[in-house]
Amino acid sequence: MPIECERLVLKPRGWVPNNGQHPLLIYRRAVDPAGPGDLAARLEELFRRNGWPPQWRDGVYPFHHYHSTAHEVLGFAAGTARLVFGGEGGHETAVHPGDVAVLPAGTGHCRLSASQDFLVIGGYPAGQEWDTCRSPAEAATLARIRAVPYPASDPVLGSD
Repeated sequence: MPIECERLVLKPRGWVPNNGQHPLLIYRRAVDPAGPGDLAARLEELFRRNGWPPQWRDGVYPFHHYHSTAHEVLGFAAGTARLVFGGEGGHETAVHPGDVAVLPAGTGHCRLSASQDFLVIGGYPAGQEWDTCRSPAEAATLARIRAVPYPASDPVLGSD
């Protein structure tokens, strides 16, 4: 079954800059949750193999924020959640095990609700260090976002 991919270009919304250069990607069932072995480990291996080393296992913050120094991949390993991308009043969506979201630098995101077992695998392209921004982007922050290099590969599809 081919992987379904939603592409969203998010414009600035309120104090969240988002990223007009690159779309937010949401891959539905990028990894089969019923497949063999631990889904979290399979997501980590997928990201590692495609040059986006996993850096944490946790959830999504319950407050609006963005990263100005790195693109981010979120792999949903357990539970379900309702997230909003793009800042307050942005694009709301439900995520399920096996889904993956690829957020270009500057993309606002926030957890609205989640099941108790919600687990996310977070990663970033090799060599990119992430920050957490919770306030309006000043000119220097916008310049940092624009300067974040485009990754050599997609965390789900690789160099394809």
